[in-house]
Amino acid sequence: MTSMTDFKIDLLIGALAPLGDKEVLSGIAKAAVKGRLWLSATGFEGDAQGDMKRHGGVDKAVHHYPFDHYENWIGEIGDLPVLEQVGAFGENLSTMGLNETNVALGDVFRVGAALVEVSQGRQPCWKLNSRFGVSDMSLRVQTTGRTGWYYRVLETGYVSAGDTITCVDRSTPDWTIRRLWHTLYIDTMNLDALAEMATLERLPDGWRRYAQRRLETRKVEDWSSRLRGDQQS
Repeated sequence: MTSMTDFKIDLLIGALAPLGDKEVLSGIAKAAVKGRLWLSATGFEGDAQGDMKRHGGVDKAVHHYPFDHYENWIGEIGDLPVLEQVGAFGENLSTMGLNETNVALGDVFRVGAALVEVSQGRQPCWKLNSRFGVSDMSLRVQTTGRTGWYYRVLETGYVSAGDTITCVDRSTPDWTIRRLWHTLYIDTMNLDALAEMATLERLPDGWRRYAQRRLETRKVEDWSSRLRGDQQS
């Protein structure tokens, strides 16, 4: 696994702060920290989420976003101030070299003293639009597949800025984050892929239900509310 070992991390957390014109409380603005933080089953100490229904929890305890993508974003939307440093996408971990094409569902990583497992890709929401001041930023993230991913925590422990993250086990390497994204958003009615996706034990129930419902209804979900925030007060 030499291609999946020893990637140096930036470690980030954020407090709740008003976001956008509606001043919705959100923890999306993350900043790099020095020293070490305790990683519990629900995330890093000092990190906050404003909407615990859609963010956080055991299957979304840690968000990882590749710093590799920042150059692409600057080329597409301009050198915005928010892209001048890590933390633009609400990530807790930032690395160079790991991305959606080489990270798969169920991959287990050692980071510091903790052990984490890839649980799902990130489904971007309207808060990215406000964060970047780009009206369709969430749609851009979804369309490009540059989403990042989440971890569940298998073993709690301290994680320090500058630690390395190392892949120690792979249970479903064929189901990369990129493949999950492609099934969910691009090849949306590939019945064979959906049937396989519905059986993935390491995938959270919500994601497997997407596949199951499509197989039953032959219809694709309407993502507009999540992407635009139509139902947000």
